[in-house]
Amino acid sequence: MKAMILAAGLGTRMRPLTDHTPKPLLPAGGKSLIEWHIERLQQAGFRQLVINTAWLGDRLEAALGDGSRYGVSIEWSREGTPLETAGGIRRALPLLGDEPFAVINGDIWTDFDFARLHEPVGLAHLVLVTNPEHHPNGDFGLDSRGLVRDNGKSKLTFSGIGVYRPALFYELADGEAKLAPLLRAAMCHDAVSGEHFTGAWWDIGTPQRLEQLDAYLRAN
Repeated sequence: MKAMILAAGLGTRMRPLTDHTPKPLLPAGGKSLIEWHIERLQQAGFRQLVINTAWLGDRLEAALGDGSRYGVSIEWSREGTPLETAGGIRRALPLLGDEPFAVINGDIWTDFDFARLHEPVGLAHLVLVTNPEHHPNGDFGLDSRGLVRDNGKSKLTFSGIGVYRPALFYELADGEAKLAPLLRAAMCHDAVSGEHFTGAWWDIGTPQRLEQLDAYLRAN
């Protein structure tokens, strides 16, 4: 299975840290956020990675190269202008191929074992986490059959980790598009499964959270 790391965002909430450094290259615990992903993906058996870029993408490419020093192969999907999550994935489909692929947000940190990711029964499989303090209402519900729902009394937060079939994106035109509407449409057809991960997970949305993650990693 190939894996895509989403790294094309502008990182506006992280300024001034991202004025000259793309968000996935920000360091925590002695290495950049995206290097944590690459190393954990490699350890889980992923060898072919796709990374999308926009803001300061040349710096990402200069830092990571072709991935050989990490034991992986990196192909680059250059967007120019950020296309949002679904638009970025749609643009990268020629690099991702016809089989299901994993996608990981470049601005999270987690100890989730990527080797657990598997081909979805439907169109998508999402990893959900317990709602953090900054997102108390969550995103999606998870029913007793392991299907993700857009409703429910108790919602969880989408972790930014998922596995998708290319068919989920086939009807999208090339351009900017969000992922949530596609997922919600697929949920109506029982085509999105999920799991609740209770391990370590950080959404690095502010400089303060980056500082907290750095302290956590250095202590552990």
